[in-house]
Amino acid sequence: MTSGRRLWVSPRDDLPAAIVVFLVALPLCLGIALASGATPLAGITSGVIGGVVVGALSGSSVSVSGPAAGLTAVVLAGITELGGYPIFLTSVLLAGVMQLALGVARAGGVAHFVPVSVVRGMLAAIGLILILKQIPHALGRDVAYEGGEAFRDPGGGNTFSDILEAVAHVDVGALVVFVVALAALLGWSRVVPRIRHGNWFPPSLIAVLAGTATNFALLAWWPAVALQASHLVAIPLLRSPAALAEALQFPDFSHILDGAVWRMAVTLALIASIESLLSAEAADKLDPWRRITPMNRELRAQGVGNIVAALLGALPVTAVIVRSSANVAAGGKTRLATVVHGVLLLLSALFLARWLNYIPLAALAAVLIVMGWRLARPRILIEQYRRGLAQFVPYLVTVVAILLTDLLVGILIGIGVGVFFVVRSNFKSALIVTRDGEMVLIRFTKDVSFLNKPRLRGVFETIADRSSVIIDGTRAQFIDSDIIECIDDFVASAPTRDITVELRRSPGSANELFKTTPLP
Repeated sequence: MTSGRRLWVSPRDDLPAAIVVFLVALPLCLGIALASGATPLAGITSGVIGGVVVGALSGSSVSVSGPAAGLTAVVLAGITELGGYPIFLTSVLLAGVMQLALGVARAGGVAHFVPVSVVRGMLAAIGLILILKQIPHALGRDVAYEGGEAFRDPGGGNTFSDILEAVAHVDVGALVVFVVALAALLGWSRVVPRIRHGNWFPPSLIAVLAGTATNFALLAWWPAVALQASHLVAIPLLRSPAALAEALQFPDFSHILDGAVWRMAVTLALIASIESLLSAEAADKLDPWRRITPMNRELRAQGVGNIVAALLGALPVTAVIVRSSANVAAGGKTRLATVVHGVLLLLSALFLARWLNYIPLAALAAVLIVMGWRLARPRILIEQYRRGLAQFVPYLVTVVAILLTDLLVGILIGIGVGVFFVVRSNFKSALIVTRDGEMVLIRFTKDVSFLNKPRLRGVFETIADRSSVIIDGTRAQFIDSDIIECIDDFVASAPTRDITVELRRSPGSANELFKTTPLP
């Protein structure tokens, strides 16, 4: 389905989906903020802006924006190098202006040049990262920040060492909460279709409620294993909207002419734009209605979002595939779900922190692990394998590269491999050689570039003496001058080997670049 067809707003579907996205986004906003060296409030504010501002302006129906794990290292380095968060916010504002300009300049179409196999690999890798990163939280090891995607942790460990450490020191209370939440989620998923208006009780919400209730039961009857504050969601308490306003930070414009500020702005604009475009492209693949996001509008929305984020002291925002996939999985149909999730984040910071801080991270781990499984099901791997090596290899390389590095590096590696297979495919199909005894037909089927020169020379070298050769260029729209020179050399040497050559050209086409005269 194209972007031209719109669905009517469906509160019955979008409001429950907004609750699920909110539950997923809340710990991610907090974790990414802490990992970036910012305050928890900066992360929540970023989530609010990503939901309300970007959600309202974006043309994507299911994509959700907010603080991104892919920018964590850049933000942390930027705050340190620039000498403080207010100066860094100036870079965020400039980056937003640059993104807005890119959208106006219609640069969003670059996302469509990314091979589909790489986009599918990105989705599968995100799914595996969700599973691997949440296993420690499910077992009670809550050392790493929520929302991290990088293979290596700031403390020197990595994804696998964290899992091994968690397995070696299992927290019984966390494991009990995780198992109950997971059972509730999977069980409710089967029950819901039989219940009228079941959308208002999404399985992810039931899982969180079940996990929270389980921890209350442990506190009452088995306090020795009950989860304490360090294993629960931790939203900073604000007494009033005025307290929120006082806690916000603002850009320091006195450094706006500083070269380092502009260099950081360019870095943020490029990385945030690439991640947003790729996430929007991936969200389109998840959308059951296959609606297409207008990428230039997406860039403009992200630019406005980052300008507002800078003015309110928030972290930079991008489209984020984890929250987008949660939205689709929960049945979100329109932008209403995205906007409402942002409103819920705002309400959580103002009024709901006291109650939300009872939610165990192990219960949220159950939700994220199931979400990760849906993105990285084994059948997806099998489907890619059946599509052929040109689709399977870039897909697999993208998955492995993202798992062992980070999202942006892994995608760039996957794109490189995808481009290699495209070039390889064109290289092979541009030149067809048919042999029948002493008759040799060399046919150019499409544009022939210098990349085909080694193979063409190799074909000429294998032609036996006293052969008859036809070089057919009637189907080629373009023939590189290197190829023409190679043909000229072969034709010039053909009489010495008693080889007859016929050149077939199409009048009025680029094949008139053949300089030689066909031999009788």
